[in-house]
Amino acid sequence: MKSGSILEKTLESGAFAVTGELGPPKGADAGVITRKANILKGHVDAVNITDNQTAISRMASMAAAKIALDEGLEPIMQMTCRDRNRLAMQADILGAAALGIRNLLCLTGDHQSFGNHPDAMGVFDLDSVTLIRMVKDMRDVPAFQCGEEITKAPELYIGAAANPYADPFPFRAIRLAKKVDAGIDFCQTQIIFNVDKFDQFMAQCRELGVTERCRILAGVAPLKSAGMAKYMKNRVAGMDVPEEVISRMEGAADAQDEGIQVCVDVIDRVREIEGVAGVHIMAVEWEEAVPEIVSRAGLRPGSARS
Repeated sequence: MKSGSILEKTLESGAFAVTGELGPPKGADAGVITRKANILKGHVDAVNITDNQTAISRMASMAAAKIALDEGLEPIMQMTCRDRNRLAMQADILGAAALGIRNLLCLTGDHQSFGNHPDAMGVFDLDSVTLIRMVKDMRDVPAFQCGEEITKAPELYIGAAANPYADPFPFRAIRLAKKVDAGIDFCQTQIIFNVDKFDQFMAQCRELGVTERCRILAGVAPLKSAGMAKYMKNRVAGMDVPEEVISRMEGAADAQDEGIQVCVDVIDRVREIEGVAGVHIMAVEWEEAVPEIVSRAGLRPGSARS
């Protein structure tokens, strides 16, 4: 075991894992994290704590992760390269491990021009691949990037993200393979609606041996409206929303219920694809939908908690 986390135990046991997502607030209210954590607890094996997602200033991911942990919900702390240099990142990695955080998701991060401080200076001292390699060396050598010895290694299960749909499509699996070579243990994908194309991506991953060395969780999300589906299709880079999904949402008597069912239908299909080790449910600011999704899909998180 690399970290002893619930997520690691679940995935390495071969059980089908369920992770969720929890966005910290744009304020200092710990109660927001507590409330969301208690909605998700018992329905997911672990939850992503986002790090200034979409380049918008929010409560620090480490602080929010510790609050969730204290509520009995295992966090996956996200870390982006946008806001910190390697000195700060290594310090935060050690700090997170000292607080009992056992999962780390390594991301390059959305460019600051997309957020609420577009004039902020982006750091990008590292990218996701070099961050992954640095974290792995901190854990396994153990040493800082400069080569200096670490007195107590951070025990972490290392993850990254992958987008099966970004152009050029033939290089998506190759890009993920580079992250596996750098040292990730698990991966969470972009939201999946086009299951057929995701199936092609997974076939490429199997050919490259990625699925033998990395546990892949398929990203899924509930839709609230047809408008949301159209926005994702037309305005969100790297998203692939088939017209069939939009038509289902437009024809629904209850759009939110249909959006949940679309998510469940995607889960039912992706769990049959060879190499898919779990699902990552992204229902940010709609955490209340997660228990219903998990129930309808017949998922059983927590199978490796003992």
